[in-house]
Amino acid sequence: MRNHLRGLAAAVLCCAAQAAQAIPEGPEYPSAAWTQRELANYARTLEGPAEQATNPAFLLRLQLQSVVNANQWLQRGLKDPSWLSPLAANTAVLPLCTTWAEQCAGDPYRYPGVDPFYETEGEVTPVVFYDRGCARISGRVWKPRGTLARPLPGVVIENGSIQAPEPLYWWMAQALVRQGYTVLTFDPRGQGRSDMQTPSGGQGGNFNSAVFWEGLVDAIDFFHSTPVAPYPHNLSCAGRYPTEVTAFNPDHAVQDRGRLGLAGHSLGARGVSVVQSYGGPGAEPWPGLLDAQNPVDVIVAWDSLASGEGIVPRVPAMGQTSEYSIAGTPLLSPPDPEAHKAGYEQWVAAGQPVFQLTIQGSTHFEWSLIPTFPSSSWCPDTSKGRCEGGWGRPLAEHYSVAWLDRWLKQPGEAGYADADLRLLADADWQERYSFHYRSARHYPTRAGRTASCEDIRAGCTNPSLDADGGGGSSGGAPGAGLLGLLLALALRRRAMLRGT
Repeated sequence: MRNHLRGLAAAVLCCAAQAAQAIPEGPEYPSAAWTQRELANYARTLEGPAEQATNPAFLLRLQLQSVVNANQWLQRGLKDPSWLSPLAANTAVLPLCTTWAEQCAGDPYRYPGVDPFYETEGEVTPVVFYDRGCARISGRVWKPRGTLARPLPGVVIENGSIQAPEPLYWWMAQALVRQGYTVLTFDPRGQGRSDMQTPSGGQGGNFNSAVFWEGLVDAIDFFHSTPVAPYPHNLSCAGRYPTEVTAFNPDHAVQDRGRLGLAGHSLGARGVSVVQSYGGPGAEPWPGLLDAQNPVDVIVAWDSLASGEGIVPRVPAMGQTSEYSIAGTPLLSPPDPEAHKAGYEQWVAAGQPVFQLTIQGSTHFEWSLIPTFPSSSWCPDTSKGRCEGGWGRPLAEHYSVAWLDRWLKQPGEAGYADADLRLLADADWQERYSFHYRSARHYPTRAGRTASCEDIRAGCTNPSLDADGGGGSSGGAPGAGLLGLLLALALRRRAMLRGT
């Protein structure tokens, strides 16, 4: 029997090794066919700016919204001149994108007065609160309209750095509200409409990347504040500016503070990776002031899930990665197909659920909708007065929402019952997965079965989604459960050898 099991294990590992070679796929390298395919793939990164430049309706809408946004910024300064105080170091150009004008407007169809979302689906309330250094943080809280049957889970969305203000991520806030979440969006210190620096000169943005985790902890404290437990940094920073700040989350009454997810882009992706670590084995304790323990239950990291020193996998994580990053050029040779899986391997080795995907023909700007910046298509059709269709963003939204639903939703809530179906809907999205870099998943379904696959684009044997009390694998090839176990052990060993 023991020899039989050894033989079965060897066979499973052999099959796993063969499946893992599905990427790289396509034409042999080097060849004219390989180069032609690569140039066509890279050309997808120019779809976004090309479709915008050739759409007069889009360009007009962008200019109109740019004027409105710049005027709002001007009116704020006239009403409260302290926003232009030298102590804050704010000007018309600092922080970058402070006016939300031109490209910094993001998707120009997602604003109140243009998008019916704000009248029919969601309620959005502007907020201002101090961070721990007494810099003013500008943000918004979002919730569904109408009477709610039960408290809702919450998600905090953190921007990327430099030219990435809050509106660039409203696509995700809207998607989450439609799915039954409360949401906080905000500009970290040194970004958008928040203060450039603290009154004592403490920097933000890329000058002090720690604000993307320290400031995120502060944002979580604000998100979880109530009339009984008001936001503490407003009290400690009281009187620094005449600006009226928001004492506590105005949507606190509809929030289930026991269910919290984070989503972050770029440096914000590292921020959510760091913040979820607090309180994990060997990590620093939770530094927040309102929750006794780390309240984060799940994260989504857009380009990309962090790994290595300072990262302790503690909760389920999804990483989404681009092929060409910020200023990529066509590849001259096949890349390492495992290059995007460092975070994935660290999570598997730690025994935490994880999903890693790379979008085909994508750039760093798939998640921050910046007009004219290189990206795949995200606004090909404006005939209905909004951006519809696209390549990378629809995939990002589908998997981000489904992953959060898998870990945050309760029975009877929208997205609970079909979260696994959406996460395993390979046939719907396989063509958009990278053919250069392997995408993978390793997590338990609600039925208690392991959904484990090391190359999703190549095809996976998905587990049955019906609970039978036995766990393991069914509804596919015999031994799929063993395959998941062996892959997990192999990845754990590889991670240990790499010192992660």
